[in-house]
Amino acid sequence: MADDRVMLITGASSGIGAATARAAAQEGYRLVLAARSEERLRDLAGELGGGERAVGQRCDVSVWEDQEALTRTALDRFGRIDVVFANAGFGGSRGFLAESPEQWRSMVETNVLGAAYTIRATLPHLRERGSGHFLLTSSVAGRRVLPGSLYSVTKWAVTAMGEALRQELAETDIKVTLIEPGMVDTPFFDERPSDALADEDIARTVMFAISQPARVDVNEILVRPVHQPG
Repeated sequence: MADDRVMLITGASSGIGAATARAAAQEGYRLVLAARSEERLRDLAGELGGGERAVGQRCDVSVWEDQEALTRTALDRFGRIDVVFANAGFGGSRGFLAESPEQWRSMVETNVLGAAYTIRATLPHLRERGSGHFLLTSSVAGRRVLPGSLYSVTKWAVTAMGEALRQELAETDIKVTLIEPGMVDTPFFDERPSDALADEDIARTVMFAISQPARVDVNEILVRPVHQPG
């Protein structure tokens, strides 16, 4: 039990993060779950075993001190981190006259700086161990530009971040995978889409990436629903 692998997930209180936590728990992972919603995190950690199996901690990923504290909690509680899933993020309306400058700032700080902070906070431990796996949630929108979408811009940044990290770590045994979902039926959307992927579909994608042999690094997984044309 003390040797079970440990996965740290940001944006874990709902959607893809929560689904991935459930899938990882079924595979025997211990979990460090981070989000802004403390109540949801407590409920999820309890559902997944609590105590020695799962811990939830409030974390605003755009705040460096929160990310440092999250990493300390993971190491104090479990002594190791094997998988880091930088999944926290949110979107907004398209159009450069839509949304407010304050919403833009929050989205950029969460989607881009938040992912970078997660890497920076956990990388020293993974380098010290000489192994591990980073996963970053990008998007189809990080592969093709969406008209008037600052969200798409942030996901292009995450895509570049993942490749930059992979190149930096290419001489190590640390893996890097970009997860690039198409439309997913999660609380991300105000109006739930039809013909979309389920968050469990993306969780299975994450588990596929981290289940590969040591010699295999799946760098990018682009997954769309069958009826999504672009």
